[in-house]
Amino acid sequence: MDMNMGANMNNQTVIRTQDINLWYGTTHALTDITMEIQKNKVTALIGPSGCGKSTLIRVFDRMNDIINGCRIEGKVFFNGKNIYDPDIDVIEIRKKIGMIFQKPNPFPMSVYDNVAYGPRIHNVTKRAHLEEIVKKSLKLSALWNEVEDRLGQSALGLSGGQQQRLCIARALAVEPEVILMDEPTSALDPIATAKIEDLITDLKKQYTVVIVTHNMQQAARISDYTGFMYLGKLIEFGKTVQVFERPEQELTENYITGRFG
Repeated sequence: MDMNMGANMNNQTVIRTQDINLWYGTTHALTDITMEIQKNKVTALIGPSGCGKSTLIRVFDRMNDIINGCRIEGKVFFNGKNIYDPDIDVIEIRKKIGMIFQKPNPFPMSVYDNVAYGPRIHNVTKRAHLEEIVKKSLKLSALWNEVEDRLGQSALGLSGGQQQRLCIARALAVEPEVILMDEPTSALDPIATAKIEDLITDLKKQYTVVIVTHNMQQAARISDYTGFMYLGKLIEFGKTVQVFERPEQELTENYITGRFG
């Protein structure tokens, strides 16, 4: 490993998994996953349906905890601390590691209240402070110009693409370090998808982004690192250019060239 130290000097690992195994009941859904997520980079997880991509990112913020019969072994270090230690505050972890889902899921309330929701839960009550957070979060999610006159209107009146960017603003409002995105554009049209992709590229200046995507072109366009998963295993992980252009595993090459998946 020491030979790579020079190459990794500029990298900072935010999340590191060590031998993660996960079962749903008797189904072994993840097998021996060890990987590192670098700060201020976009990491994409690709692979066919049902290969464990979504399960893996839910390991990063302990979302699998709420699934009955789910059992996990191994360690997940976030800024050097194992988030599966018994003394970990799970609410604090989910504040620092936000999640964006496949289908936009705004709350049935105003645009403003959607974004202010998280800060209010974390005891931000002053109106001026809330207004500042809402505006900043909507600007960061590239939505402010489209909704600044509609803050009091229902979020459900926004288009699908706007709703997804609102969900990103809602996640940003509690000042996370990492944003997990589970196929964030699969329910969107190409124009809305392009806006989200531009946004992701912009967000990595301030945040670390992990995206699950079925769309290999999307992974190639926006990610710095790519992990290819198959049947619950991480088959290959590396810089996106290397994984797509010089894959080390035959299975990776077969998937990327469309021989299966």
